[in-house]
Amino acid sequence: MSDSISVQTSTEDIYELHFGYDLSAELEEFVQHYGSAKAFLMVDAFVLKHHRTHFEKALKSHFNELHIFEVPRGEQAKNIEIYKQAVDFVLSEGAERGTPLIAIGGGVTGDLSGFVAATVLRGLPLIHIPTTLLAMVDSSIGGKTGINHHTGKNLVGSFYQPAAVFADVKYLETLPEKEWVNGLSEVLKYGMIHSPEILEQVNTLIKENTFVDGKSWLPLIQQSAKIKVEIVAEDVLEAGKRAFLNFGHTFAHVIEKQGDYKLYSHGEAVYAGMIAAVHASNSLGANIDLSNLMQFKPLYKLNLNEVKASPEELVYLMKTDKKVKDEQIQLILLKELSSPYVYKVSDTAFVQRAWEHTLNIFT
Repeated sequence: MSDSISVQTSTEDIYELHFGYDLSAELEEFVQHYGSAKAFLMVDAFVLKHHRTHFEKALKSHFNELHIFEVPRGEQAKNIEIYKQAVDFVLSEGAERGTPLIAIGGGVTGDLSGFVAATVLRGLPLIHIPTTLLAMVDSSIGGKTGINHHTGKNLVGSFYQPAAVFADVKYLETLPEKEWVNGLSEVLKYGMIHSPEILEQVNTLIKENTFVDGKSWLPLIQQSAKIKVEIVAEDVLEAGKRAFLNFGHTFAHVIEKQGDYKLYSHGEAVYAGMIAAVHASNSLGANIDLSNLMQFKPLYKLNLNEVKASPEELVYLMKTDKKVKDEQIQLILLKELSSPYVYKVSDTAFVQRAWEHTLNIFT
């Protein structure tokens, strides 16, 4: 049995997010309406190794042919070379416009697969099966797709909504603790920008069972996803309120790039980025207790010693972010907990101080 949330965006796309433990029956039922005898699967390498039997059993009930493209692990897979390989694979195997592409994996697999689906034949039906906490609460929702460029993160991509999302917490049973923590940052983000009670809920879950039982996390996963759904429904193309979801991310993207997308995970970088954003917020008059985030620091084995750029240089690198307008850095800051706003930076001194503060914490 599963619960679901309907997503209706301002571009009139409507699709369902399904949540539960073992959603095989729901997935089998959903794919019945595809007339195609084949489906393309883009699957994270770890998931392919550990869960192939689980997803193949559900999909083979309808599709005679499953064409599987293995997505390498890690953020570095979101590049033009892997994208080209995936496009070549799908086209060489005879994709038609009605042939579904099913993304099975975490945020990297979802972003890459979504961009392939958006661009091949001007759009293939896309189904997301997120297998990490991060993908379930964030990246599989809202239609952002894309790959990285050597000048910055997610600079090549498109908005492309899926036909459905199946967040099956059975996949979390094999999730390494590092990946739980990676996704936890996005959950904490919802606590900071929208619902502060989430911070206490996370604390309780960690004390009870750390990262073992996906079922116990299901209510919090649904709550987090619902927050994103509400924001995306109002602003699918990120013209306004959706920007709030980038809290901490402008700092984070610079950290990720400093580690060549290999050294620091997205979640680690976002955690550090949120601490920097709180410091910046307080510099502009807020009075936010940093312990809201610092209480979770022991979970993050994060050391920013490899960030070689100076705080001044890091500020300059922020100007390559895709959210920059008229060469001005745009930060998502907080007036107080659950009260985010967009701040256009003119004098960068306080941003530099936020970098200094954050680097000191993690070195």
